[in-house]
Amino acid sequence: MKLYISCDMEGTAAVSNWVQCDPSNTTEYPYYRKLMSQEVRAAIDGARAGGATDVLINDSHSSMRNVLWDELPDDVRMIYGNRKPYSMVQGVSPEFSCVFFTGYHGAAGEADAALEHTYTPSVIYTIRMNGERCSEATINAALAGYHGVPVTLITGDRATIEHAKIQMPWITGVIVKESIGKFVVDSISPAAARKAIADGAREAMGKIAQAKPYVFEPPVTMEIDFVLTEQADNVELMPGFERTGGRTVRFVHDDYRTIFRAFIAAFRLGATAGTA
Repeated sequence: MKLYISCDMEGTAAVSNWVQCDPSNTTEYPYYRKLMSQEVRAAIDGARAGGATDVLINDSHSSMRNVLWDELPDDVRMIYGNRKPYSMVQGVSPEFSCVFFTGYHGAAGEADAALEHTYTPSVIYTIRMNGERCSEATINAALAGYHGVPVTLITGDRATIEHAKIQMPWITGVIVKESIGKFVVDSISPAAARKAIADGAREAMGKIAQAKPYVFEPPVTMEIDFVLTEQADNVELMPGFERTGGRTVRFVHDDYRTIFRAFIAAFRLGATAGTA
């Protein structure tokens, strides 16, 4: 069985502040980068105990150059580096048996979710698909679902797991911390988190038959509320986008891959907005 892992960092055990996730930080980031990498390794080890064979990892945080190779088995592959056309789910395809999301975090606006945001906190205020507020887990799971591949494991804080289970009740969720607001967590130890993730990964591999690909019924209506009006000014210039409010644009299409690529283009273009 082939396994795909998209790994983020904010949902790693003990992480509670942006500096711990910032590659430009030379004090805290190197340590928490290692913890992120070790949680990915725990997911791999547990999945292999449950029958996984080939593993592809997509480093999905910030610069997307975070996971330490020497923390991983020698026979895995990893997509490394940013500006990927499909970003956090680059490389997912029908050949995979299931998808894991490790180190994931809550959606922008989620209460008691450490470092909550959706892709780019300076650009995206809220995103809805067919009227449903989405997290990164939701958006990314739907691209895997487009290919017929279910998400079976998500790790992160309680708010992240509880929100994901509303949309994907079949997942195995591993809660590594309780968030107290945005910048405080009550976390289990990194070692305990790794054990829980390994156990959860093994369990998730055994539940693939009961899992379902997560999909949005077409036509899919994507609505993006930006942080700033000038971000919406930029994005409404792209063909297919309609301005529906001061900070809001809408894009409708039958093909979710097109929706996903439009979303990637929108937040990247939105990030270029600045003063005149």
